Amino acid sequence: MAYVITEACIDVMDRSCLDECPVDCIYEGRRSMYINPVECIDCGACESACPSTAIVHDRKLPEQQAHLPARARTWVHEHAARGGATRRGRIGIDDPAVAAAP
Repeated sequence: MAYVITEACIDVMDRSCLDECPVDCIYEGRRSMYINPVECIDCGACESACPSTAIVHDRKLPEQQAHLPARARTWVHEHAARGGATRRGRIGIDDPAVAAAP
């Protein structure tokens, strides 16, 4: 179980969540942020810091957003987003669905 960043983050990317994450597990794409579910310690600091309420615990996702945890896992795997977002820096590539969003 972990937190996930929803479509509400697309083109907002406030970055408050990055500042609050104690384990540095939130990575930056081009148009959205992504949480590495393996690195996430399920603390909720990111959720309370997000001004656009784009971060939700995966068990609280509405049915139409149930695909988001798998999308985050795939994105993290494909872009080797692990080991600390600060160290890795901005990745600048999004999941295809995020990239294609209006």
